[in-house]
Amino acid sequence: MDNNAAAVKALELYKVNAKLCDPHPSKKGTASAYLESSTRSNSACSNRKMNHKDVHSVRDNFKDVNYLTEEKVYEILDICGEKEDYSPLIRVIGRVFSSAEGLVQSFRRSKPHTKEELKSLQGKDEDKDEDEKEAAACSATAMEDDSLASSSSSRLGEGSSGENDVQKLAPDEVSVDIDAVRRVYERLLSNEKIEAAFLNALVYLSPNVECDLTYHNVYSRDPNYLNLFVIVMENSNLHSPEYLEIALPQFCKAMSKLPLAAQAKLARLWSHYSAEQIRRMVETFQQLITYKVISNEFNSRNLVNDDDAVVASTKCLKIVYYANVLGGDLDMEHNEEEDEEPIPESSELTLQELLGEERRNKKGPRVDPLETELGIRTNDCRRPLIPFEEFVNEPLNEVLEMDKDYTFFKVETENKFSFMTCPFILNAVTKNLGLYYDNRIRMYSERRITVLYSLVQGQQLNPYLRLKVRRDHIIDDALVRLEMIAMENPADLKKQLYVEFEGEQGVDEGGVSKEFFQLVVEEIFNPDIGMFTYDERTKLFWFNPSSFENEGQYTLIGIVLGLAIYNNCILDVHFPMVVYRKLMGKKGTFRDLADANPVLYQSLKELLEYEGSVEEDMMITFQISQTDLFGNPLMYDLRENGDKIPVTNENRKEFVAQYAEYMLNKSVEKQFKAFRRGFHMVTNESPLKYLFRPEEIELLICGSRNLDFLNRDSRIIKEFWETLHSFGEEQKRLFLQFTTGTDRAPVGGLGKLKMIIAKNGPDTDRLPTSHTCFNVLLLPEYSSKEKLRERLLKAITYAKGFGML
Repeated sequence: MDNNAAAVKALELYKVNAKLCDPHPSKKGTASAYLESSTRSNSACSNRKMNHKDVHSVRDNFKDVNYLTEEKVYEILDICGEKEDYSPLIRVIGRVFSSAEGLVQSFRRSKPHTKEELKSLQGKDEDKDEDEKEAAACSATAMEDDSLASSSSSRLGEGSSGENDVQKLAPDEVSVDIDAVRRVYERLLSNEKIEAAFLNALVYLSPNVECDLTYHNVYSRDPNYLNLFVIVMENSNLHSPEYLEIALPQFCKAMSKLPLAAQAKLARLWSHYSAEQIRRMVETFQQLITYKVISNEFNSRNLVNDDDAVVASTKCLKIVYYANVLGGDLDMEHNEEEDEEPIPESSELTLQELLGEERRNKKGPRVDPLETELGIRTNDCRRPLIPFEEFVNEPLNEVLEMDKDYTFFKVETENKFSFMTCPFILNAVTKNLGLYYDNRIRMYSERRITVLYSLVQGQQLNPYLRLKVRRDHIIDDALVRLEMIAMENPADLKKQLYVEFEGEQGVDEGGVSKEFFQLVVEEIFNPDIGMFTYDERTKLFWFNPSSFENEGQYTLIGIVLGLAIYNNCILDVHFPMVVYRKLMGKKGTFRDLADANPVLYQSLKELLEYEGSVEEDMMITFQISQTDLFGNPLMYDLRENGDKIPVTNENRKEFVAQYAEYMLNKSVEKQFKAFRRGFHMVTNESPLKYLFRPEEIELLICGSRNLDFLNRDSRIIKEFWETLHSFGEEQKRLFLQFTTGTDRAPVGGLGKLKMIIAKNGPDTDRLPTSHTCFNVLLLPEYSSKEKLRERLLKAITYAKGFGML
């Protein structure tokens, strides 16, 4: 400390009438430590020498408190409780929670005492009197608090201590005591006046934080800056209506400015949270998005993409989404190998370069930067903490102008945000529309290039992928033609499909193509051909490992599936889910046998759970048998000399894993690689992998098998009317207000009121929603009547201001 700093410190101590804690000149260590401590800590020592009146006069103001600990909050709370005046605590919260510096320093995890501090705290020196013991304790506390405070200074990066603290932390750790923060919130948020202090402080804090992150690069200088986001997000009242107007939108804007490394650290930290804590954060951001969507009239002229609050909260929701993925059941190991031979490029590439164009996504499909930073993919998650469906925001999907959003997605400008960069918030219908635009624009591009190519080369104009087939030779004609195209110029596969049946006059406007796909699938998947096996119990097809067909035939089948997606046609194909996971780059594992081969799955599961001696009671080895097309047994060793290796209690897990690996991967490796190659010939430049999960790919190809009609006999409809009739008069008026926007009946009574009840997905914890302009009630299919009543009552009771989902 230089002379000027010492003079300032002395003046500050003089103002509070501080007394020297160490009257013994020989004990200089304790006194010097006290003098060098922060003024934020010195009052705890000097106040002990004051009389009762002085104690309260100083403590009532707490002007020296610039950051908080759990103990300090409880101390102030107790004093305020005694006087029944919480204004000092409200002022402290307002001061600390509105200051980035103060909040970053608050609620730090305690550090272990050094040997010197422990020695001074124990007070073993015989010469020390009571005053000296107090001074030593104060000095040790001041030293500890000062070391914590010094880790974040003004602009939070001037010293190196903050960086050193973070270097000692794991990638998924912060220096905040999160449990302490939760306990403090739990005690304080029950007081309405104190809650208002948090709200007002957040309004003041957020613009400053946004400025710090945007212009001062503060996180790179002091990663402890992330603490304030952790602390604010622990506020369980963030989703309440009071925050939705100003405070939460501003905070989301600030949070969306976090650099990629900070977002990844937050995602890793939150991945350790419970499912309920993740759901609370999801609901917080979803509340804001829904509130903004409903309270504004978005259309083609007033795009939701231009709403800063909706965009910022979506970006924040992405961090929680990846935390949900990281915290789930991950499978990072079982990845399919990439194709050894690259998919050939179009022979028209040179012409495109001459025209000044470049083939889009030439380097492969788009990858989310946060996904890359975290080193995971959504498909690595077998089961997330909370279902992926809870991240979908239906009101947003309804107002999103997908043609405009797709344009922003392809252009990738910083000025325009595309919700396709956050596909988790979009439902399958909206994503399918985005994929449709991508496919159509690609078709038009190929058509235009073909026209230009024909003009330059003088060749015959052929802007479509034309297939002329005979009904009685449909497989031969179609597959031969597709094979020629795949060999000569794969880019032709991305042209619009045009099918013509020989001898028929039908013009293909989409219907002829659909019939073509239907007939081809019926032929290809006929068990008599032998390319696929059919399981009568599961009604599913699987690759025949002993098929006599060559790999080229499977490649052509992959092309057919790709063409079906590309031309927006639904196929009557029934594969187990593991096929779609493999198409997305993940190998099949034991758990995939549950739907691919349930009988084998159950047998292997019983083997794993068997409590007796597996070797003596079951007498099985690492050699398994299969049957070929003619019923002949085929033996396969899971390990070298497998017939001589018995399965025991110790190695049974390895046996099960190797068995599943053989059945789902090794036995059909050639067939599946050829099939995948054909599929990627059509979809390699498509955003398919970026937008869709495996279960959604199945929906694209096969459509939904569930015809979820709602009628008057539906269980949910009956329970809804029973619940509504059980309401009191006031509750019925609230329901009418919630659904129609008014609690009055129209002329002629409620019989003249037209109301639509629409299904809004399966059972969920989300509340019913409504479109008052059209008298539409969106009702999830709740699992019980009690849950329906509880959710409906909550929705209609807290509906004002669009405060609840």
